[in-house]
Amino acid sequence: MKSNIEAFLDIVKERNGNEPEFLQAVEEVAETVIPYIVKHDIYYGKNILLRMVEPERLISFRVSWVDDSGEIQVNRGYRIQMNSAIGPYKGGLRFHPTVNASILKFLAFEQVFKNSLTTLPMGGGKGGSDFDPKGKSDNEIMRFCHAFMSELFRHIGPNTDVPAGDIGVGAREIGFLFGMYKKLNNEFTGVLTGKGLSWGGSLIRPEATGYGNVYFAQKMLETKGDSIEGKTVVVSGSGNVAQYAAEKVLHLGGKVVTLSDSSGYIYDEEGIDEDKLSFVMTLKNVKRGRISEYLEKYPNAKFVGNKTPWGVKCDIALPCATQNELHEDDANTLIKNGCICVSEGANMPSTKEAIAVFHKAKILFAPGKASNAGGVATSGLEMTQNSLRFKWTREEVDNKLKDIMSDIHKSCLEYGKDDDGYIDYVRGANIAGFVKVADAMLAQGVV
Repeated sequence: MKSNIEAFLDIVKERNGNEPEFLQAVEEVAETVIPYIVKHDIYYGKNILLRMVEPERLISFRVSWVDDSGEIQVNRGYRIQMNSAIGPYKGGLRFHPTVNASILKFLAFEQVFKNSLTTLPMGGGKGGSDFDPKGKSDNEIMRFCHAFMSELFRHIGPNTDVPAGDIGVGAREIGFLFGMYKKLNNEFTGVLTGKGLSWGGSLIRPEATGYGNVYFAQKMLETKGDSIEGKTVVVSGSGNVAQYAAEKVLHLGGKVVTLSDSSGYIYDEEGIDEDKLSFVMTLKNVKRGRISEYLEKYPNAKFVGNKTPWGVKCDIALPCATQNELHEDDANTLIKNGCICVSEGANMPSTKEAIAVFHKAKILFAPGKASNAGGVATSGLEMTQNSLRFKWTREEVDNKLKDIMSDIHKSCLEYGKDDDGYIDYVRGANIAGFVKVADAMLAQGVV
């Protein structure tokens, strides 16, 4: 089995040797899925996984725009259309200076499995640009978004590819992108998700990734007869996912003690209650400030610069910032401090070595492709509402989100339960996501 996995990875490395994030994501899937393929004749010998790791289409384009001082700026735009076997490509757009083909291919590959797990008819894709929204005026962001969409529009559509937001792409950016798409195509259609409520958006969409992550953590804890109530929770990040993960933890009776950004983390031993969280939301969403400014309002808290919060003692850890933020040493510290559950809100925030520590300790660990699928699931619900020209209530969408996260958890149990009762959620999520896509690819032939 080891030789089968190594032979497959050698092929992928030869083709993608300069793309470490993508190779990391592929290796994690291969180690659990290839043993399953070998045991099932329907998949063996068909090169299904090799076909899955190759994007159906990789689009790269120039984005030229004019800043407020009249200077012409040039950025690079991408769209990775990874797999459309079960539906139109679906996945976010990320605007961040670290964006490159490797990061977007890893995100698109993960998206294929994540979307499959939701049970909704969505393929996998991802896109974005190395443009940095930080420090830019609204007019500069508008001009960039319009320039970006003036190329992207020809590659997307409601039945082809439906982008959403991601890091650096929130409601403001989605609005600018949608406006240009509508103008260029002369139609009002559900081509982007994460839209404003007055023009086609869905209730719960902003909250969905964070809420869904906590719903999944609650399901994991229920397998141990436990719950979030009364637990101390460490959250990384302070953007959309972290904010609403923290909010849902509070709703379920937990105590959130940290939030972070790229400058460091804040630790509030008294707990970040709803009033404090509201302050953070205004600070990050409206003022675009730094998390260290929390101390100006709440001086009893502590700020630790240039560090992640994994050294803080907790029962539950929710990594909600970015990829590879939680390392082996961090995982060992969490275990030593009594952490019993880790549920990923970001995409691949835990390194391979960190995941190995969690598995060795046999704590509850959920990979992002399962636990943070609530965002894209609710995007799928937004697509449905757009197609129906209809809007569900907040309660209806939230109940559908809970049902989807519960179904994902059941799928992980089906394929991830060991003989000793331990649940390997990584294996469960990978195989469950693979089976649905692989069956569709086999049915459609070699295309």
